[in-house]
Amino acid sequence: MHQKTKLIYNPFAGKGNAEKLLPKVQALLLERNFDYDLVLTEGPGHANILAQQFAREGCKLLVVAGGDGTVNEVINGLMQSGTNGNGRPVMAVLPVGRGNDFSFGMDIPQDLQQACDVLVQGKQRCIDVGHVAGGDYPQGRYFGNGVGLGFDTVVGFEAAKIKWLHGAASYLVALIRTIFLFAHAPVFEVVTDDETIQQPFLMVSVMNGRRMGGSFHMAPEGNPGDGVFDLCLAGQVRQSRILPLALKFISGTQKEHPAVRMVRSRQVTIRAIEGGIPAHADGETICTAGTSLTIKIFPDALEVISQNTGLPS
Repeated sequence: MHQKTKLIYNPFAGKGNAEKLLPKVQALLLERNFDYDLVLTEGPGHANILAQQFAREGCKLLVVAGGDGTVNEVINGLMQSGTNGNGRPVMAVLPVGRGNDFSFGMDIPQDLQQACDVLVQGKQRCIDVGHVAGGDYPQGRYFGNGVGLGFDTVVGFEAAKIKWLHGAASYLVALIRTIFLFAHAPVFEVVTDDETIQQPFLMVSVMNGRRMGGSFHMAPEGNPGDGVFDLCLAGQVRQSRILPLALKFISGTQKEHPAVRMVRSRQVTIRAIEGGIPAHADGETICTAGTSLTIKIFPDALEVISQNTGLPS
């Protein structure tokens, strides 16, 4: 393997569980004779700085071990880096976080042993990267998996408060709590390439990947290399119907529901008409009560290692 391979490892990922997994990761890579420099992140924002630094130094392969937040930082670092004409490094992901939604959507195995096999095989695919501007980020930030507005965002906020449960269980408890906060859905204006829609929305998801929140398949047919976002637009439903609808998202069968529309678009603008916009990108808070967001796609912006090359077979 190229001697410039770097492994950015976030020991805090998965509520600290990643630190316990580090010896296993090192053993798996040793078994496969995979040569790399290990760098541990020291806190929020550090992975972004490291990614920019390694890109400028001409690193060819950058392996990220963490959750969706760590991957998001690295994507932002790579997109922001002036690479001194070197081109961006190829990115690989070892999923050691809580949700691992980005790796799921990029066809990277969720099992660590299999993920290490895919890393060593080194098959590459080109993926699109999204950019969202507004809320707490007027200059914008990049995302790899998706932007969520409304119900699922608040579920994420609530799940983060639950310290006594991990993974999908914390999201399910948060989901029940959030139902009581969403008796009246906010009214958004959503402008896509083809239309303008104004109505109460339970939830709007702008997806590059396929899944959010560790369990919710917002865009089951999403393809991160097709140059368009997959939007999942869920209108208001009665409070008693929110849980059954949420369960459809877990199984990925929501498009058959009358309140749900699936749309494709390269650019999306969302404006709050009544109420504010709670939004996240790749699980990172963009705003808790924003007024407008502009979301656009950068096609074929990054190379990632995946078991799926993204090309028709």
